[in-house]
Amino acid sequence: MKAVITVTGKDSMGIIAAVSALCTEHGANIVDISQTVMQEYFAMMMLVDLDRMRTPFGAFADELEKLAEKNGLKIHAMHEDVFNSMHRI
Repeated sequence: MKAVITVTGKDSMGIIAAVSALCTEHGANIVDISQTVMQEYFAMMMLVDLDRMRTPFGAFADELEKLAEKNGLKIHAMHEDVFNSMHRI
């Protein structure tokens, strides 16, 4: 299974490193990543593979939220099943 993670906020050094490290810590493998900086604002979308994840998805999403609060960001993780259901016509 996979998940989509979005990160937005004021740009600062180390955002990608911090999110990537948290993914690695929990066993979520980054499959694809896209990021941009628009003036002083950072935006990133990641697709992560959850097959080797050592943590329940809800707990992982909570850790991402803690990271967001600590760094003044907005981070949202959406499981592939929810994403697909929301975008099915």
